[in-house]
Amino acid sequence: MKLAFILDPLAKLKITKDSSLAIMRAAARRGHHLFVAEQGGLGLRSGETFLDAAPFSFREGSPWFELGEPSEQPLTAWDVVLMRKDPPFDTEYIYSTYLLELAQNQGARVLNHPRAIRDWNEKLSVARFPHFAPPFLVTRHIAAIRQFLRDEGDIVVKPLDGMGGSSVFRLHREDHNIGVILETITHDERRTVMAQRYLPEIAAGDKRILVINGEPVPYALARIPKAGETRGNLAAGGKGIAQPLSKRDREIAVEVGKTLKQEGLFLVGLDVIGDHLTEINVTSPTCMVEIAAQTDCKPADLFVDALENL
Repeated sequence: MKLAFILDPLAKLKITKDSSLAIMRAAARRGHHLFVAEQGGLGLRSGETFLDAAPFSFREGSPWFELGEPSEQPLTAWDVVLMRKDPPFDTEYIYSTYLLELAQNQGARVLNHPRAIRDWNEKLSVARFPHFAPPFLVTRHIAAIRQFLRDEGDIVVKPLDGMGGSSVFRLHREDHNIGVILETITHDERRTVMAQRYLPEIAAGDKRILVINGEPVPYALARIPKAGETRGNLAAGGKGIAQPLSKRDREIAVEVGKTLKQEGLFLVGLDVIGDHLTEINVTSPTCMVEIAAQTDCKPADLFVDALENL
């Protein structure tokens, strides 16, 4: 197959940790032809979507990759186009989903489905499965968040467009900084945020469960917060420990996975703390490398298996 990957700049990717590169290595081992492009390579001319992409191959030494001559081709020239650009999910990201959706309407196969990426906000999407989610509130009004805090006693607040644990705050009823934190995170009530009940099970890890074409990977990566932290995100210093899915993990992943597959969300990362679903990551889920390093499970190979069977 000819596979096009839309990525962040190659020089910024961490070769030993990046899940996109793990997928690309697995595909290359099977003889698939790889091409890479950045978000700016997407375009539309006279009604036809195109992508300016370069042939890609891995090599030993530095640099660790080799690129051929880039060329502009319609997106239908590839068997699959994989959107793996990291957030922030900003206006440019939305424009990219519009172009990718047009390409899909013209016959291209794009993963994840561009409309689903746009529609499934990674924080708000848990509202589709309220029976799995902890108590939560979505609002921009500080008074409402204060009432939620009074009701729950211990909460976290986070922006709807954050990633990697950025701007996530934990608040107690007796916290002396409640006012300034809520003013800051809501931009003085100009930005909508999510508040969730704090889950003490975070001490045992914020579990990342990968779901590939509706099927859960049998191991999760429990991201354990470092001392003095409430965030388990690896980007925030958390330590990743691979572990088999619990019965509850599997229950969540199987039920949610059915809906994800119907929506065209081929690769998704579910975040589960204790028995609760807290986020649904649809842009560029990670943790494949860490799971593969600690278990006999190879998520990147499972991904390519599923891709070949589409």
